[in-house]
Amino acid sequence: MNFKMRNWVLGSAVALLAGTASAAGTLIYCSEGSPTGFDPSRQVTGTDFDASAETMFNRLVEFAPGSTQIRPGLAEKWEVSADNLTYTFTLRKGVKFHTTSYFKPTREFNADDVVFTFKRLTDKNFPFNKAAPSDFPYASDMAMDTNLVAIEKVDPYTVRMKLKAVDAAFLQNLAMSFASIHSAEYAEGLLKAGKAANINTQPIGTGPFVFRSFQKDANIRYDANKDFWRKGDVKLDKLIFAITPDASVRYQKLQKGECHVMAYPKPADLKAMQTNPKLNVPSQPAFNTGWLSYNVSRKPFDKLEVRQALDMAINKKAIIDAVFQGAAQPATNPMPPTQWSYNKTLKDAPMDVEKAKALLKKAGIAEGTEITLWAMPVQRPYNPNAKLMAEMIQNDWAKIGIKAKIVTYEWGEYIKRAKAGEHDTMLIGWTGDNGDPDNWLGVNLGCEAVGGNNYARWCNKEFDDLIVKGRSTTNQAERVKLYEKAQTIFKREVPWTTIAHSTVYQPMRKEVQGFKISPFGLNSFYGVSLK
Repeated sequence: MNFKMRNWVLGSAVALLAGTASAAGTLIYCSEGSPTGFDPSRQVTGTDFDASAETMFNRLVEFAPGSTQIRPGLAEKWEVSADNLTYTFTLRKGVKFHTTSYFKPTREFNADDVVFTFKRLTDKNFPFNKAAPSDFPYASDMAMDTNLVAIEKVDPYTVRMKLKAVDAAFLQNLAMSFASIHSAEYAEGLLKAGKAANINTQPIGTGPFVFRSFQKDANIRYDANKDFWRKGDVKLDKLIFAITPDASVRYQKLQKGECHVMAYPKPADLKAMQTNPKLNVPSQPAFNTGWLSYNVSRKPFDKLEVRQALDMAINKKAIIDAVFQGAAQPATNPMPPTQWSYNKTLKDAPMDVEKAKALLKKAGIAEGTEITLWAMPVQRPYNPNAKLMAEMIQNDWAKIGIKAKIVTYEWGEYIKRAKAGEHDTMLIGWTGDNGDPDNWLGVNLGCEAVGGNNYARWCNKEFDDLIVKGRSTTNQAERVKLYEKAQTIFKREVPWTTIAHSTVYQPMRKEVQGFKISPFGLNSFYGVSLK
């Protein structure tokens, strides 16, 4: 039986999904949910980035696959001024934007595209932003919209960026998904046609795959970019995301050969996967944190005693045993132990039901007080089963007289409502984006991140001053001291109950070659092939 016929037999459902009589060269990825859009600039979740930035776009600098190290991307090289405030990028020549049914480029990538991308991220009055109003949460959470004060086109292949204050992680930030480069020519055409909003539904990038179609809650289809500038990185003909929210169904599809790679396995299935001769299940230590966030802008969570009481009532060990099946370690800090500047001296408050009751009484909280506890509808690396975790926390809180009502929404709605501060408490988490401590402390807990990823809506000046100072120096030893002190304040003030750092497992069929687990929890198919 030849290779094409063998792959067709492997799963006729795959062939049907691919829209072809043969699935040779077509990789099917069983993803966990539908993206909210395909414009990486406005997204915040891995589900969105996998479907957009990781498939269709590039950045000026990029993380080497499976690594936290940056390498040249659309910029071949760069220079940084002595005062660390000016970055000059030399751009790559010969890079082509995608050709699709809705756009045919007339020129190659150049400085205009970089200027458009970053003007849009940082200037609310930029004409395109007025035509398609949007928030850019990552850019604002990291103060890029206030700190990047100039983006200049020096010549067609040179761009200069100027910062108001030193940002030690600036290059790493530019390698993150939200900083993906858009086509200025495409955007201009959308603007003239009165269709600026299409930038989120009909994407154009320079990446390894070209967008073809999206059917919500069903599939996303891509074709290989045969003109991709990083030669040899595109080894597939087609890529399909088979959107499969149920982890058990994803596993069934993987076993049957109806998908080649699956997202987020159930911990209970891992043993069977690891003994299946048709599967590989590589793993790596966590670079994530899962937590319960307290909305301090709502009463009674503005009171420290209440947060302390809820925190010390939670049986973290039981959660790790039941939800993670032991494949995690308890989280004490807002960042994992593998992140430099992790404060090893911090300890959790001991679990103490009686003391928790006394704290609630002191805070004037009546027994039987009702609150909401939000649980994510999707699996994430930091939380494989939010429903079960919420039920366990609900049970723990009942023991101290708190009645928690579990609430959930569709994933995009969950994030949107949480940013608006509609929750009392919520389960959420984070997988590191760039290997820098600011990506944990600033993005998730900084004052500028309230309304963005700071779901606790916690703004502590003492903490914030430390992280702003940490971001503003390139001396790593000094940064370590500042971040360790900031973590101490975090632990004292309890805006979150930190739950766990999970081990990441990536099940795939043995015919998949070249797939590398991202430390950032993203799924990229650069250099991936089927044997």
